[in-house]
Amino acid sequence: MEFNALPLAQALLRAPSVTPDDNGAMDVLVAALAPLGFECEKLVFTGNDGPDTVNLWASRKGKSNGPHFCFAGHTDVVPAGDVGAWKHNPFGGDVVDGVLYGRGAVDMKGGIAAFIAALEHFPDHPGAISLLITGNEEGNMVNGTPRMLEWLKEKNIRLSHCLVGEPTSENRVGDFIKNGRRGSFHIELTVQGVQGHVAYPQRALNANHLLAQVIARITAKKLDDGNRDFPPSTLQVTKMETRGETAVNVVPGTAYAQMNIRFNTLHTPDTLERWIRQETDAVLAPVTGAKYEVKTRVSGDAFVTPPGAFLQLVSEAVMEKTKSIVTLSTSGGTSDARFIKNHCPVVEFGLRNSGMHEVNECVSVADLNQLAAMYHGILTRYFAEIET
Repeated sequence: MEFNALPLAQALLRAPSVTPDDNGAMDVLVAALAPLGFECEKLVFTGNDGPDTVNLWASRKGKSNGPHFCFAGHTDVVPAGDVGAWKHNPFGGDVVDGVLYGRGAVDMKGGIAAFIAALEHFPDHPGAISLLITGNEEGNMVNGTPRMLEWLKEKNIRLSHCLVGEPTSENRVGDFIKNGRRGSFHIELTVQGVQGHVAYPQRALNANHLLAQVIARITAKKLDDGNRDFPPSTLQVTKMETRGETAVNVVPGTAYAQMNIRFNTLHTPDTLERWIRQETDAVLAPVTGAKYEVKTRVSGDAFVTPPGAFLQLVSEAVMEKTKSIVTLSTSGGTSDARFIKNHCPVVEFGLRNSGMHEVNECVSVADLNQLAAMYHGILTRYFAEIET
């Protein structure tokens, strides 16, 4: 059985769907899925303090009862950056020496094309197969997958299991499957001192010094040692700056920092916020005149899909093709799996993640077609083994 994901991957790359713009990407998918018997609905969500977003729900019912398998992904891509630095047009879909170049080749238009190539050889099944494709995963996703999941709930459409086609592999396609993700916790810390003249420091309270002491304290702390499923949680300071008008002879009165914690299941956003406040209090509470404000935001909670029939069959289907052991992983950034896990068990599996978001993003055509074969194997096992 031969799989050919290349034509669809090229067509998708030639739609410059830089987040949150669609620019015809969803129409490419509808044109590919409709002949395969899928009913397609483009869902445009607006408002919600986010950009208008085009999403796609495509579903096909089988001839008998059975489970509902959903494939999830996104057609939006990050900007190409300096186009002049690319060897090939980032939106041209060029193939050179068996390698497909273009923004989104890896993340993750190639994965979507591979799944649909697998579906071309999978016409009959019980239950249902669907594709949940958003046009805004790379940016402000509020009108993307979260809104689509709300829509499914309103329509009383229930998913049995979901596979997200993000690029999860490392050295070869099929060496890693992600069965969870760390959470992402954003922190904004503003420290207030007393502005003054540098020649009279006794009359001032340097906010930069105070902030530096807080940063030194929290970065010296180990959050945890990790657990069976996750590496240790990490904190990174991503921005530090003086606020307000300053000069070389002015002691600053306000300092600001941004931080991010990638956390495992040993923490929750509430426990992390308490920890930040406790550590900041330990530094600033004894200092007369020092004040601070903490603002936090959660991009996603840490989660893990535990071992079970679904995770096992995905792993076995992949290993059948690679003849090698597959490793479960929870590394990397966040993905839309963090929303889907509240609706059904979810795993992530796709292409090698090297090159994504980089200049000259590319994927070998052989990898695309190999992934299609693996997706076909997963579908075959799923509808033979999973019961509703």
